[in-house]
Amino acid sequence: MVWRAGLLLSILLATATHTLSASFPEDSIPLDIVDAHFSRQYPVFRGRPSGNESQHRLDFQLMTKIQDTLFIAGRDQVYLVSLRESYRNEIIPYRKLTWRSGEADRKNCAMKGKHRDECHNYIKVLVPRNDDLVFICGTNGFNPMCRYYRLDNLEFDGEEISGLARCPFDAKQTNVALFADGKLYSATVADFLASDAVIYRSMGDGSALRTIKYDSKWLKEPHFLHAVDYGNYVYFFYREIAAEHNNLGKAVYSRVARICKNDVGGSQRVLEKHWTSFVKARLNCSVPGESFFYFDVLQSITDIININGVPSVVGVFTTQMNSIPGSAVCAFSMDDIEKVFRGRFKEQKTPDSVWTAFPEERLPKPRYVPVSFP
Repeated sequence: MVWRAGLLLSILLATATHTLSASFPEDSIPLDIVDAHFSRQYPVFRGRPSGNESQHRLDFQLMTKIQDTLFIAGRDQVYLVSLRESYRNEIIPYRKLTWRSGEADRKNCAMKGKHRDECHNYIKVLVPRNDDLVFICGTNGFNPMCRYYRLDNLEFDGEEISGLARCPFDAKQTNVALFADGKLYSATVADFLASDAVIYRSMGDGSALRTIKYDSKWLKEPHFLHAVDYGNYVYFFYREIAAEHNNLGKAVYSRVARICKNDVGGSQRVLEKHWTSFVKARLNCSVPGESFFYFDVLQSITDIININGVPSVVGVFTTQMNSIPGSAVCAFSMDDIEKVFRGRFKEQKTPDSVWTAFPEERLPKPRYVPVSFP
């Protein structure tokens, strides 16, 4: 989506597309088939030594590789696993960081009607700031907070800062975060009721910017999955309720949104402290034919990888809940995604009208707010 002249909010008409074969795809012949017992040969990670049942469950939240260490985040804990070691039966962490919710935060969480298990500190953000520091955020009993820790010894560095719009309140809520050019880009919900979905930039030089509050044309019940820094932009991959879906009922579409890293926000009259470069498009993973069969629901997506020398992302998609169950893997080149953002737009003239193509001749020139790069 992009705000344009006349404050008209539009959706890109073109879609980043990867279609499968012309008929409903059959499963490819696998290179090998093994049963569930085969996985028993691999070492497991429990977050604690075997036989130690006194500690609480892991409640896995995320996993991040930094240098030669794997960071595994869960409830109240971050475990560090060396990737230089080999493991036979069980993966044993060589270091553990413990960060629990404060007593006052746990009490306030309980007063808000939350179960005791929900009032722990679930680690939801773990991203390197530089070669020396890692930025970690947790739900902290529905009062999200963030800290810096030193990578060499995991010592707390500095002071706690608010996790608002950087970290979700609830462990079940999705989020993504990364640093790009010294600034934190995050996508999450920014309120206790999870009604304010936000893509947010903070920290570093310049003012904080965000998406418009409570505007379903910008974000509508998004499920954030991944973000990547590529060229002059940050790309967010997620799924959401489709505002442009014209049929009865709700439909989920997969999205890629793009934000310019040099966006400075709008003026005092228009889009102050909000993005001026935000656009989004549909990720189309489908089977072509007389009637397309769509795998609309993005479940997971990779970092940017090279496929035959072409920078690309690969996603796992499933069908809508009320459709025939199915799944597919689709790849999208970053060049194709960029072409989509140079494509046509859709608009909705009134709240009750259908979405239609926006006339090319009415597009302002330049079509986006100019953003300079060094």
